[in-house]
Amino acid sequence: MNQQRWLAKNFFMFFATWGIFIAYWTGWLINDKGVSVSEASEIMGFGLVARAFSTMFIFPYVSKIMSNKRVLIFFTLASLIVTVLYIPVDSFVGLFIITMLFSMFYPALLPAVESSAATLMQHGQIHYGKARSLGSFGYIVSVLIISMLTGVYGEQIILWTMIFGLTALFAIQLMPAPPILSVLPKIDNTKTLSMKSLFKEKSFVVVIIVVILLQGAHASYYNYGYIYLQNLNVNAFYIGMILNVAVLFEILYFLKADSFLTKWKPSSLMLLAAIGSTVRWLLIYLFPNMPMFVVSQVLHALSFAMAHYAFIQYISKALPKEQIPNAQGLYSALAMSLSAALLTLLGGVLYEIEPGLAFLGMLIFTVPAVFIILLTKKRFDY
Repeated sequence: MNQQRWLAKNFFMFFATWGIFIAYWTGWLINDKGVSVSEASEIMGFGLVARAFSTMFIFPYVSKIMSNKRVLIFFTLASLIVTVLYIPVDSFVGLFIITMLFSMFYPALLPAVESSAATLMQHGQIHYGKARSLGSFGYIVSVLIISMLTGVYGEQIILWTMIFGLTALFAIQLMPAPPILSVLPKIDNTKTLSMKSLFKEKSFVVVIIVVILLQGAHASYYNYGYIYLQNLNVNAFYIGMILNVAVLFEILYFLKADSFLTKWKPSSLMLLAAIGSTVRWLLIYLFPNMPMFVVSQVLHALSFAMAHYAFIQYISKALPKEQIPNAQGLYSALAMSLSAALLTLLGGVLYEIEPGLAFLGMLIFTVPAVFIILLTKKRFDY
């Protein structure tokens, strides 16, 4: 069993579906299912809450009673079944209910794949960055393919491509996996498996706070980057290309992450990520033009990719295998969901005052992250 190839295939196929979900799902609800913008926002907003609940509680619980491989099979199959339920439903109530179910299962695949990666890093010679870069590549590929398919077949093709993608991902889960991923967790060791015990490790508390701040600081970029470029009178054809610059540099970082700065501790990588993030949002605010926005996209390799890699590196080295799902669940729920939701609200208020302020406001998270790391990196040695 080639562990590297198995991980790369999972990352590629999952992020191919993730590209459909992140970039097109809200628009699909509006254009194909006929709900209003406010109704779609309500559906997706509550879905974000369901996602946070699932990744914080349901995913860690399932990981306590199933092996990594069975966790992936469970959440992939459940996601596929729920996605099929979308086909006959057009009412707001029906779409709301199905989206809540979908948000309970599908986003949990992200920490599930990442947990498998961290486990493999502990037990083998895995190049995480190279495998993860294929995930980012899968994201770009799916976004480009969907943009072409919708032009030919209309918005309804979005749902069918998601069903196809999840079917392919499920087929991958049925194939042989690295043996360590089929090992059941030690059920009798309840202290080791409890999420509460994670917080007894002081370095983990600091690390999770830092990544919550750093990942949450992308809220304005994810939610208002597109309309900000429209506000700068950038042609719609070029907006997609500009936004993909960030993902390209994310891929480049992940490709080199296993050999680049390998002697740096997670705290040092997080510090560089925090500084890079601060500079990124300052540049957009200070120089409100398209060329500087493109330049700021390069810093995505630091603000997102380096922070993410540092977290994965930390948990794979500092935590036992049984605690990795708990750590991933917290990371996905708090850093990738709730913190972004909080700063989305702040960013929206600031954007209405002045578009650039929405990005400057992200410093409320990045600057404290810099000081937290500087004050704790030697004390807790992480």
